[in-house]
Amino acid sequence: MKARAPIRHSADGLGADFRRLWVAQGASSVGAQVGDLALPLLAVVVLGASAGEVGLLGAAKWMPFLLLALPLGVLVDRSRRRRILIVADLARAFLTVVIVGLAVAGVLTLPALVGLVLLLGAFTVAFDVSYQSYLPTVAGRSHLERANGRLQATAAVAQIGGPGMAGLLVQTLTAAWALIAPAATYLVSALALTSISTREHRPVPSGRGALPELREGLRFVRRDRFLIALVGFAAIYNLFAQAITVLFTVHAVRELGLDAGQLGLIFGLGAVGAVAAAASAPAAVRRFGAGSALIACAVAESIALSMLPLVPASWSATVLVAVLAAAFALNGAGTSLSSVVAVTLRQLRTPDKVLGRVNATMRWVSYGVVAIGAAIGGGLGELVGTRAGMAIAGAGVMLTVVWVVLSPLRSIRDPRELVDAGGVSDGGPEAAHPGSSPWGDAVGDAPQVR
Repeated sequence: MKARAPIRHSADGLGADFRRLWVAQGASSVGAQVGDLALPLLAVVVLGASAGEVGLLGAAKWMPFLLLALPLGVLVDRSRRRRILIVADLARAFLTVVIVGLAVAGVLTLPALVGLVLLLGAFTVAFDVSYQSYLPTVAGRSHLERANGRLQATAAVAQIGGPGMAGLLVQTLTAAWALIAPAATYLVSALALTSISTREHRPVPSGRGALPELREGLRFVRRDRFLIALVGFAAIYNLFAQAITVLFTVHAVRELGLDAGQLGLIFGLGAVGAVAAAASAPAAVRRFGAGSALIACAVAESIALSMLPLVPASWSATVLVAVLAAAFALNGAGTSLSSVVAVTLRQLRTPDKVLGRVNATMRWVSYGVVAIGAAIGGGLGELVGTRAGMAIAGAGVMLTVVWVVLSPLRSIRDPRELVDAGGVSDGGPEAAHPGSSPWGDAVGDAPQVR
């Protein structure tokens, strides 16, 4: 591809409605971080779950992406997206309160927890597909890099405070009562979304059935080599990274002797890398190009996870926390920067009329494999132990680097090249202006999560 000189655009504000969406996403991110630590700890500490059972719980969280992402993509393209977001938030708040109630009453069982986590995952799919499809309506396509940057940075900040908050809440209130926090944040998110005033156009019915529309989204992704490369990047990494994540929680508690507070500190300090990467994303892409940035991210995030099984249990708690926090910081930096680049490229590449289905297709593959990875992680833990299981998955995650280096992603410098190739074809006020760079000018315009 032919590289172009950087093109500048004005530093127009993103508007009050984007800030409301920003608040909603920030609140939801904090709640998700608390829940991601509190739920497996609830299973391990209260229900005595084994590594295989924790893997089953992780699979239940992500299985809805395999089962529901594609049909929900059709629904998102046929509906006003803000309504779906609000319903998803309210449902997640209710289901989380149900888990708390059952646990406090002493009647929560592992099968019941798995079932409730499945339902939570279903509404998370609806929120996730709708949220990324709704953003261009609120922010405008010419500001997507700045909007994604700020949202990613917020999610990274939540990664710093969320696990620490979760660890503190679990230690002081128990794992069950700690889940009140995510329930509250989902309500805050729903309230913020209801205050958005930007008019969302009613989708024009296509006159076709759901299956033809679903196939259209699949074909759009399958025929685009850049979208295929992006989904492969996420799928390979997510498959093996989730296996490691499932095993690490059990390994840290049972083999390394870390408690909930120390785990929260590790994840919180580790997220500092994600914040730093989000802040530097626009400058990194302008200087090195999107392809080089993605290769560097793949190397950093994969090596960091591969290091985890090498940490010996004989080290002191202080050294363990420091080393593990550093590994997660490197991993967070890679995933944060690559998320900003990947999501922005996908949104620029795809017309709005099919964006919901394309986002759903990408999520179906890249997040659907997370459910498989969780099951693989649990199985490896049962068969060979947590340390050996992480080592095997760590070797697998390095395949991410091979994929990105061999893919067409490596040749991208200016993301506008993808738009020029015909990705945004429906024009209109939301189309990217040909004279605007999707990566902004000011270093302060920090792009965010993947």
